[in-house]
This record gives sequence, C-alpha cells and structure tokens, in this order.
Amino acid sequence: MGLPLNPKPFLSGLTGKPVMVKLKWGMEYKGYLVSVDVYINTQLANKEGYMDGTSSRNLGEVLIGYNNVLYIRGVEEEEEDGKMRE
Repeated sequence: MGLPLNPKPFLSGLTGKPVMVKLKWGMEYKGYLVSVDVYINTQLANKEGYMDGTSSRNLGEVLIGYNNVLYIRGVEEEEEDGKMRE
C-alpha cells in the first residue's frame, strides 16, 4: 500500500484543462476545470453531462461540491469537430 498523496497540486495542474468528473451515483461531467478551492469543490466550464455513456444537454458552468465526487481525471484536448475525446 502506497502513501496518500496531496490532491491539491494534481488538481492545480489540471486548471484550465479538460477533465472528467465522476460523481458517486454514476453521473459524469466533462468540461474545463476553472478552479478548485481548499475543500476540493470544483468549478467546470462548458460542462456536458453523461450517464451510461450517453451525453445529456450542455449546462455551461457548474460548481460541484467535494462530497459528491468519486474521482477527477484529465482528458485529451478537443478534436476538430469540437468534441472532447477521452
């Protein structure tokens, strides 16, 4: 078992980049990470919601509370057709 890592430097490095945020109940949000506060609350811009791989409507900018997040990961930049690829 490894030592726990501080997530703040990792998340600070993802600021301004596309990320995927998975919530505890299965919903996934894909967007650009605008900011992260000291409690790991995340602000996403150009957010799209996904459930079981199916895209829902674009909600623009959202704030996601830390206690709802299962994980956050970086994704690739946008493709030419304007959609982000994983």
